[in-house]
Formats: sequence, C-alpha cells, structure tokens
Amino acid sequence: MKQVNNFPQGLAHDAGGLLYDPQVRASMTEFAADGDTRRLEAAAAARAAHKAVERLRSHGSEGRGLSAGALDVLVRLRTVGEAGANPGELARAAGMTPRNATGLVDTLEKEGLVRRDPDPADRRSVLARITPAGLAWLEAFRAPTERAMAAVFHGFTDTELDQLRHLCLRLVENQQRIAAHLAATEGNPTA
Repeated sequence: MKQVNNFPQGLAHDAGGLLYDPQVRASMTEFAADGDTRRLEAAAAARAAHKAVERLRSHGSEGRGLSAGALDVLVRLRTVGEAGANPGELARAAGMTPRNATGLVDTLEKEGLVRRDPDPADRRSVLARITPAGLAWLEAFRAPTERAMAAVFHGFTDTELDQLRHLCLRLVENQQRIAAHLAATEGNPTA
C-alpha cells in the first residue's frame, strides 16, 4: 500500500487513509510467508495501543506505582465493599493465578490500601478488604485517569469506542477458546 503522509511518531496513512506503522510493516514483511502482513500488523498495533493506554494509566497513579493488576484488585475490592473477597475469588474474577492475586494483595496491604481480616466462614482463609486509604486513593486516581483516557481516545466517536471494545474482546475470546482447546488436548494425542 502506498504511503501518503508521515507523522513525527513514525506513523503513515495508506492509500485507503488508514494508519499504519511503516517500520512494523517492513519487519513483518520479512516474517509473513505469503506477504500478507495484516494479522501481524494488527497484533503489533494492539500491543502498541495497550502500551500507550498503560503509560497514560500509570502516569495517573501519581508515583504510587500500582500495576494494572493491583489497580484491578483494588477496584474489585471497592466493588464488593465490606464483604471483602479472598485471594482465590479475586484471582478467578481477574483471570490470574491465586499466587498472583495474593502477591497483589500483599503489595496493596503494604501500601495501606487493603487489609486482611480472618474469614468468619472459614478459619483457614482471609478476606481482603479495601481500606479508607484505598478508597481515597481510587477517588484521587479517578480524575487523572479520566483525563488520560479522554486524551488517548480523543476524536473517537461512541460507535468507534464500541467497535474497539468489541474487537478487543473478540481477541480475548479467541485466546480463551485456543487456551481451552489446548488444555483439553494436552496429553491427548488423538484430539
């Protein structure tokens, strides 16, 4: 496709007016056996978009340095309120391992944003609960996050945002389907 307009950040428009990264296209051409780089370029663009959103999100954390996973746990604990959640429940809800969820709760607890309480229903378990400091942190994080997301999605229509969400979640569905298939066929050479 013909390059029409270069941008300072290295992006260009193709003949159809759609953005692409000439450097990514050139490197993916080396990879694509049939010369069709669309899927490879789309994967690279999804990765670049994820990094751009994460850079802006982390900028809004005002030096607190919470990872996306820790932020997700904190938001989930805010949602469940005083009932709290055990790390296993947090792991299932967030699609992570229980060990990862426990580590994130540890981090949040050290920051004073979460506390652990004994689970009255199971003496062997604990419940993580958001603290008043955690609620205040989330409230302070809200405005910079909203500004960052408004900036990164500047010029997108509601329809485009809905389409982007839909397409990204289709990628997630495909990955989950592939993972389920691999799990079902692992150790089963006839599948």
